[in-house]
Amino acid sequence: MSKRVVIVGGGVIGLLTAYNLAAKVGEVVVCDQGEVGRESSWAGGGIVSPLYPWRYSPAVTALAHWSQDFYPQLGERLFASTGLDPEVHTTGLYWLDLDDEAEALAWAGRQGRPLSAVDISAVYDAVPVLGPGYQRAIYMAGVANVRNPRLVKSLKAALQALPNVTLREHCQVTGFQQQAGRVTGVQTDDGVLAADEVVLSAGAWSGDLLGTLGLALPVEPVKGQMILFKCAADFLPSMVLAKGRYAIPRRDGHILVGSTLEHARYDKTPTEEALASLKASAVELLPQLAEATVVAHWAGLRPGSPEGVPYIGPVPGHDGLWLNCGHYRNGLVLAPASCQLFTDLLTGAEPIIDPTPYAPAGRL
Repeated sequence: MSKRVVIVGGGVIGLLTAYNLAAKVGEVVVCDQGEVGRESSWAGGGIVSPLYPWRYSPAVTALAHWSQDFYPQLGERLFASTGLDPEVHTTGLYWLDLDDEAEALAWAGRQGRPLSAVDISAVYDAVPVLGPGYQRAIYMAGVANVRNPRLVKSLKAALQALPNVTLREHCQVTGFQQQAGRVTGVQTDDGVLAADEVVLSAGAWSGDLLGTLGLALPVEPVKGQMILFKCAADFLPSMVLAKGRYAIPRRDGHILVGSTLEHARYDKTPTEEALASLKASAVELLPQLAEATVVAHWAGLRPGSPEGVPYIGPVPGHDGLWLNCGHYRNGLVLAPASCQLFTDLLTGAEPIIDPTPYAPAGRL
């Protein structure tokens, strides 16, 4: 295909879409209003699993399972081609004192996922720094986390090495160009960028942009705040999650603790209230963090969508316009499957999974 594809939004979804399409189409241009990958993709934790996978619809589960199986080879491929390691770090994940533990285990049985109840004493043996008082635990082996800022840098480097890909940073897209009922490009602060196909992957800004065409896309910004500690490299051997808060170990001893869920439109200001709440959760989970320094505290904007089911596919009534957006809390988790499914649809290949649940038709 000799098509020119313009992708609006340079987060992980936009970058990985470009990476997949580059070998299939003539030219790919990625536009981002700031630096690529510096919004939600940079701000998240990078757990390669929904926080509570059994609480999601089969549509999210299907994407998550494909992505979880694919992430290690994606990390190796990017590392080999760029020298920048996304650090896909397999640690497993403990959920503590769940109210719906029975439902979680039943779901795992149906899905064939390696989730099982474990004796709490075994958890304290495996994670000696865990706080006191927990009574029950379930554990999923094989769950990884990806160091998302490094994933973004690796994807960016991989794309910069491709002769038919252009990254246009600090390029504000304000609307779409149309001719005879077809979307033929995007309007930017620097003029019109013509395209054979336009892909909207603008994260929390996707709803506002689609609104310029008179279409209502229920994707809105949902603020999340995180904090980062620095500990010894062997301080926390596994990810742990309790009361909706989680701790994620990086290979070098950095520990991420998150996150809040706030509806504050486009306000990304970190707050003292959230910092205190996150610190309290961190110390409850891992008491030794009371003595550790918070080395960073930040906020990002998730692309909130109904039930967290993304929009993947063509926009009906607007030929040439496609969506790959609305991943809510699971953009990093679902990115490999979402972007492969999207590539299959745009190029007419056999889709990796049934695309019906994600189709924009009937959902806008």
